[in-house]
Amino acid sequence: MEKSPSAGPKKGLYSWLDERLGLEDLRALAAKKTVPDHAQSFWYYWGGITLFLFLVMCFSGVLLLIYYRPGDEAYDSVRKITYDIKFGWLVRSAHSWAANLMIASAFTHMFSAYFMKAYRKPREFTWWSGFLLLIFLLIFGFSGYLLPMDVLSYFATKVGLSIPAVIPGVGPWMANLIRGGADISSFTVSRFFALHVVVLPALFVPVLLFHLYLVQKHGMALPESEEAKPESQRKSVPFFPNFAMKDLGMWLVALNVLGFLAAVFPWGLGEQADLLKPAPMDIHPEWYFMSSFQVLKLFGQWFPGEFGEFAGLAVFTLGLALWAVVPLYDANRAEGRRARRATYFGLLALLILAVTTLWGYAALLK
Repeated sequence: MEKSPSAGPKKGLYSWLDERLGLEDLRALAAKKTVPDHAQSFWYYWGGITLFLFLVMCFSGVLLLIYYRPGDEAYDSVRKITYDIKFGWLVRSAHSWAANLMIASAFTHMFSAYFMKAYRKPREFTWWSGFLLLIFLLIFGFSGYLLPMDVLSYFATKVGLSIPAVIPGVGPWMANLIRGGADISSFTVSRFFALHVVVLPALFVPVLLFHLYLVQKHGMALPESEEAKPESQRKSVPFFPNFAMKDLGMWLVALNVLGFLAAVFPWGLGEQADLLKPAPMDIHPEWYFMSSFQVLKLFGQWFPGEFGEFAGLAVFTLGLALWAVVPLYDANRAEGRRARRATYFGLLALLILAVTTLWGYAALLK
């Protein structure tokens, strides 16, 4: 006879917790939940990998907070973490590599969801919340990049903050508000620090919980090839323990990759930023902003002056807007022509993103 989960020496404790927390209801829900099993199931793990790397970011970030000092002491505190604190270099390296891997996995998750048409009814809000989470992750990366206040982070941030300044009317005011003045200074570092560790987490976590709730409510989306099959021919596996154990296995793989990169390729620290020196010749943003950087640079070459920069910013903003409203355009399978156009649009976006990123790095080698 099979024993119930509450049987045995821990019956009293389990019953006490179940009465107050509803553990049996959670167990029944986990046992009922299933995940589609097909040739493209591999792409389901990328959302979990992104979540895992975010948790690593939070844990390592809390450790860095012990020694980091924003403002005038920013560079010295990071230098102390990197060179004086035992294993401080490893924690900082893990934090920086986790940020890059998290954004890479978020992009992978977004494009896999896009090509699976996971934005269609009833998952429109799942798509929009996920898109907003990606925007938050990019802002996390941008705000955290300045905090060491070395040469590269200072001038890359300076270039980045010059972009909103080209918006007519409100642009200069917006840039000054973000910087805390006419130029990047210790006030800017303090503002970015507050944004990075207080404001963004306060905005990110509720949207993340909402996104996870929607995934739980609507389940995993099926690719079109699976949707076309009769329901009797579709395969699925229990979420717990089958999918959950595989998900944990992918987390372990991600942890090993992160540990290897952090230990073998530790995150460096350049010279302290000198506001009076000119920018280095090879100044560039992080890889996840290289595409937008190259697009803006091309428009600046085609249309010299502020108009070129504004035109590039307008085109890039339009692309983001179109990406966000795809669920309203490709709403169901019945509109086959719209579905194909949406797929072509996704392929075009992926191609432009890859080409302009590689183009930007190739330009640095000249």
